[in-house]
Amino acid sequence: METAVTSVVTEVYEIPTDQPEADGTLTWDSTTLVMVRVTAGGVEGLGWTYAGAGCQSVIEDKLSGCVEGKDPMDVVGLNEAMARACRNLGRPGLVACAISAVDTALWDLKARLLGVSLAKLFGQVSTAVPIYGSGGFTSYDDATTRAQVETWVGAWNLPRIKIKIGQSWGSDSARDLQRVALTRDCAGPEVELYVDANGAYTRKQAIRLGRTMVDDYGVSWFEEPVSSDDLDGLAEVRAQCRSDVAAGEYGYHLAYFARMLAAGAVDCLQIDVTRCGGYTDWLRVAALAQAHGLEVSGHCAPNLHAHVAGSVPNLRHLEYFHDHHRIEQLFFEGALDPSGGYLVPDVDRPGHGLSLRTTDAVRYRRR
Repeated sequence: METAVTSVVTEVYEIPTDQPEADGTLTWDSTTLVMVRVTAGGVEGLGWTYAGAGCQSVIEDKLSGCVEGKDPMDVVGLNEAMARACRNLGRPGLVACAISAVDTALWDLKARLLGVSLAKLFGQVSTAVPIYGSGGFTSYDDATTRAQVETWVGAWNLPRIKIKIGQSWGSDSARDLQRVALTRDCAGPEVELYVDANGAYTRKQAIRLGRTMVDDYGVSWFEEPVSSDDLDGLAEVRAQCRSDVAAGEYGYHLAYFARMLAAGAVDCLQIDVTRCGGYTDWLRVAALAQAHGLEVSGHCAPNLHAHVAGSVPNLRHLEYFHDHHRIEQLFFEGALDPSGGYLVPDVDRPGHGLSLRTTDAVRYRRR
């Protein structure tokens, strides 16, 4: 082995939101980013996850020993070694996010060592990746929602957008519908309108509201109308609503996605590269969905998804999430422009093409 991984370094950043945010089942005022730097042959690969600071301990205590001294070309093998090392910790949650961060850093490192972009390393099916604007938090007042939609549709020319509904665990469905109406009015009739309840509704509530949103406002995507753990409920809503039902963002291992697909629970499967096990497992999940005749959608972290998303034939789009747009544009040189509704990976830059703007990021570092 001519080149071996010499170091695995983690850093934790906490970035405040621009104002308090909420969806149907959660409120927050900051986002935590756990970054991983993996070095071999004097070259550094960069990966990250949007998860808790506890990922740092998992990486330092369990994962770094699986990677240091090993061949950086063998990313799939290293991914498997990390998963096995964490058997007694439990895979879902922080462990999977930690594995994801290291895995994405390793793939970035491999591509940089080879002098190619990740898009070329994975192989391109498409050179431009469709995105949709995502935000529209339930905590927003009407003026803030309107301003955000006008940015998406006007300044950025996005052809598809999504807002959060299910306010306070589905207890204010009248306001949910009012906000959907507002968004449709702001966006105009041609823009695809999506909604995300984050599992806030009961089954029949979701069916009633889903039918109204389709009939009155042309909503075509209903994300997590009920809990993503309620596979029978997702399938029931899917059968009785004309909008596409989507879920999968909380998938931390391949078996989770297999169960969701076997249950006929979704029309489009969401995959999050910062949670599912990194690029290694993102590609496996996409292939599993293709075998079931379904498309996939990348969940959040748009700049980390852009290269791998363009490598699968059954991609529908990526989520261009408000919080992650703010962070990635601030933190990374080479962050992609969302204008026109597509991300176009730069195939002339090695790896994912991103480098940390240290002077901009350092004030948010916590560990």
